[in-house]
Amino acid sequence: MNALLILLVGIVVLVLGYVLYGGWLAKQWGVDPNRPTPAHELEDGVDYVPAKPYVLIGHHFSSIAGAGPINGPIQAAVFGWVPVVLWVLIGGIFFGAMHDFGALFASIRHKGQTLSAVVAENIDDNAKKLFCIFSYLTLLLVVAAFASIVANTFVSTGSGSATDIANERTASISVLFIFVAIIYGLATRGREMPAWLNVLSAIAIIIVVVAVGYNWHPFVLSYDAWMIIVGIYILVASVAPVWILLQPRDYLSSYLLYGMIILAIIGVIGSGIAGVTGDSAMMPAFTSFAVTKGEQLGELVNNSKVGVTGYLFPVLFVTIACGAISGFHSLVASGTTSKQIENEKHAQPIAYGGMLLECLVAILSLAAVAFVWQQYLDGSIASPTAVFAKGLSMMLAAIPGLAGIEDLAYSLLILAVSVFCLTSLDTATRLGRYMFQELFTPHGMTLAEVKGPRKILTNSWFATIVTVVIGVVLGMTGYQLVWPLFGAANQLLAALGLLAVCAWLGNAGRNNKMFYFPMAFMLVVTLTSLCLTIWSKIVAIAAGTVTLGNVLQLVIGVLLVIMAVLLAVKGCRVIFGKKGAKAAA
Repeated sequence: MNALLILLVGIVVLVLGYVLYGGWLAKQWGVDPNRPTPAHELEDGVDYVPAKPYVLIGHHFSSIAGAGPINGPIQAAVFGWVPVVLWVLIGGIFFGAMHDFGALFASIRHKGQTLSAVVAENIDDNAKKLFCIFSYLTLLLVVAAFASIVANTFVSTGSGSATDIANERTASISVLFIFVAIIYGLATRGREMPAWLNVLSAIAIIIVVVAVGYNWHPFVLSYDAWMIIVGIYILVASVAPVWILLQPRDYLSSYLLYGMIILAIIGVIGSGIAGVTGDSAMMPAFTSFAVTKGEQLGELVNNSKVGVTGYLFPVLFVTIACGAISGFHSLVASGTTSKQIENEKHAQPIAYGGMLLECLVAILSLAAVAFVWQQYLDGSIASPTAVFAKGLSMMLAAIPGLAGIEDLAYSLLILAVSVFCLTSLDTATRLGRYMFQELFTPHGMTLAEVKGPRKILTNSWFATIVTVVIGVVLGMTGYQLVWPLFGAANQLLAALGLLAVCAWLGNAGRNNKMFYFPMAFMLVVTLTSLCLTIWSKIVAIAAGTVTLGNVLQLVIGVLLVIMAVLLAVKGCRVIFGKKGAKAAA
């Protein structure tokens, strides 16, 4: 694998995709820069708050990224680098970016409401309820998993080991970011700052915070303690006005993430020019249509965390997830981003462009695992996050004159991944609150109009507390029991997101044919994956392996398939039935 060539070709293809296909979609859908957005029409100082495009892309990209575009491509690399690159580029341009762009635009045209409202208005209220339940269960898993990941990157025993010190530094910098973001939000609220000054001040703040946190790291706490602290943080972050924490924190954090991408690009290009390729030549272009660890790879695989097993279809498309398409993105786009967008013309760069930026991270992740391929296989480097940081930091150190930068680069890359997860976490909690509230809000009513017991259920604090408590408890106990279903559930959510936007565009009299194949493909991929999982659990249980994990995965898998089929049938009746049955423009 020639990482330098793949990166350069990938960048050119992604840019062409943005300009040509993204621009074509904007024209087909009727993006109107003169039309007022919900952020202006419904501004409330809490959720609906207009944000400058360079601020909003920071929030959006920080929220959608998570660890997905890093973990997915690295784990899917067991099929070879060719299938991964092809799906990241083709899937990203024609599936994922269109999915994100469509979800954001549909939400903008539905008063900034989530996709569940789009489903209610364009399919029916029962479909909305199913979509809310499906989305809420997915978000609970996101909250549980990301809270656990964040806590694990913060935990320290105080032993002074390299791992403990790295975790303490990550914790210290992350905590400082939160407090600095609040100050930044208060200081800039209602003040017009030139864009160049805003950018320079943000970069300066990041440098100072990283420098202070890197050298001053007093937090020595256990996993459970951090889980409780993280739970309290996301509870407050979910109900606080977006301008005081969500916007400024994600905006400031985004520059750390951009810095990570720039470091990674420098590493790939620099090491390529220097002729240092690491283990890249050992990474196969293609292994097999059915991968079993240690067999088709032609290597002795001692690392239990290496990749995945199973058939290329559907495993590749479920595993890469955020690197090509992710249902979670539609919830972010229609949940928080649509309530802050200043102008419809910003939807393409923020949603379509933000997804393609994730595709770039996926390609960089593939380059990282290729550079340390042998160490990944033999277990010298265990987790995908460590592979990402180690591979790219070694590339940077291979550049003449940068031999001593490896340890610092490794720490900064680990920090960036943790920031990805933390920003996705507080956004996911806010989205969970929205979904919980909308589930109990009758169609056609606003939250202010809800009365009786539903008034309590739709209260912002109540919905947030329920979401946080369930998420944190799952994160501290047993979310791993059902986590294997998350990949399929997340991609199934993407298929349903495509279906919802397709139904709306058809009802609005706009061209929606570009959704047909991606929508059908993702439905087949995810339903196939779920059915394979269900069958494997039936076989295991029949053989006497009656564990809680097997039973839960079997029951939840069956429920997900039933809900998805019901939604798909309802949606297809609208899409392929009488056109213009509803005027949901």
